[in-house]
Amino acid sequence: MGIKSFQGPRAKTVSKKEYNAPILVTDYMTRKLVTFTPEQSILEVMEQFTKYNISGGPVLDSNGFLVGIISEADCMKQISESRYFNQPILDKSVEKFMTKDVETIPSDMSIFDVAGVFHKNNRRRLPVMENGLLVGQISRKDIVVAALKLSGANWK
Repeated sequence: MGIKSFQGPRAKTVSKKEYNAPILVTDYMTRKLVTFTPEQSILEVMEQFTKYNISGGPVLDSNGFLVGIISEADCMKQISESRYFNQPILDKSVEKFMTKDVETIPSDMSIFDVAGVFHKNNRRRLPVMENGLLVGQISRKDIVVAALKLSGANWK
């Protein structure tokens, strides 16, 4: 004999509503980037920062490979040294001041994991890579925006 279950007229069938919100870096990263070359001058970089209202960006070699990242902090170092040594800013190249040991993340990383990376380091942005190529960049602000969009969802 088997056990029979009975659902009366007041019984409710509970179904779990799945919310498949986009939670990957690829869903929130910036794809159109302002990039720089190692040969560019720091002055030109600062002009681009102002023109595009950005605070940093990836540095690519002539083949399009990521070789560094340049930021406002790198520029501040140049400005400070220029005054100290009484030299113009114009003649210094990005290569001398960019961060060469660049931390990158994969495009399929979750925004939660990236939030942890940002929490552990002092970076404002991270280059996003796929198969060894730069495909975008994600910033702290992008993660905040993603979290706001997901604020009503139950995360898995």
